[in-house]
Amino acid sequence: MCEYCGCQSLTTIDELTREHDEVVRLIGHLRTAHQEGSAARMAEIAREIARVLGPHTQVEEHGLFPALAGDFPEQITALEAEHRQVETVLAEAADGVTPADPTWPDRLMEAMAMLRDHILKEQDGVFPAALANLSIEEWEAVEATRARAGSTLSRPTA
Repeated sequence: MCEYCGCQSLTTIDELTREHDEVVRLIGHLRTAHQEGSAARMAEIAREIARVLGPHTQVEEHGLFPALAGDFPEQITALEAEHRQVETVLAEAADGVTPADPTWPDRLMEAMAMLRDHILKEQDGVFPAALANLSIEEWEAVEATRARAGSTLSRPTA
């Protein structure tokens, strides 16, 4: 993914990027389960993706996006709408349920294709824009949001 602007040197962006990487890894497993016709396995993986995206989305929508919305209102609105679309499909597998709707596996795969594009928009657009535009106070607010939201990923050791 993106490594050209230096934004990953910031802990907050590095954590968001690592979460993106984990979601992309899980989408790979989801593809395999889809090819095998295993809706139950797809539901398990959907729950894993939702678990990673929960705090991730909180950091973006309550920390990063508000700081960028003044300069990029249409882009932020579109990204938030994509979050809702992904969440809606993932939620169908919540609470240990394998969705009975026979269209769900294909809808999930469509949502994951959109999510992959969404991740590229964030890493190639939002993160570099944040690096260029956010003040120290705005970064502190983003970091405070991360502290409240937590993460499902462990932090790398130095």
